[in-house]
Amino acid sequence: MKVILKQNVPSLGKAGDLVKVHDGYARNLLIPKGWAVEADDKNVKAFEAEKSNVLKRAQKEKSHAEDLAARLSRVTLTLVRKVGDQHKIFGSVTAKDIESALREKGFDIDRKMIIHDEQIKSLGEFKVRVKLQAGVETEFTLHVVGEES
Repeated sequence: MKVILKQNVPSLGKAGDLVKVHDGYARNLLIPKGWAVEADDKNVKAFEAEKSNVLKRAQKEKSHAEDLAARLSRVTLTLVRKVGDQHKIFGSVTAKDIESALREKGFDIDRKMIIHDEQIKSLGEFKVRVKLQAGVETEFTLHVVGEES
């Protein structure tokens, strides 16, 4: 089945692309979620008229994500945790902790966008990546310090 993508789908293509997919994939996932429409004559004509609007919106979203990435790359977060005898923290620093610290700084970042390669279970400085959109990633510094007694 041929479908027209209404938004970027990482494994298929960008918004506005005409792609051929299996019928079940289109009927059960792409069309119900609003990611694509079936590419019949009526939809192709309607989409050609709307294509410039979709491309402008996608470009606007990407430029917004790039601006956010530039601001986020200058951020340094400091999280305070309780420390045990050997300077190991109790528990670990999770994506949810980082998300709430970013919200306090005024950034609206979902925890699913936060990528940290290793579990943070000790004090120190760590680099945390954030994937804002396909092709737009940034990195910021996270300091984990011990709680003063």
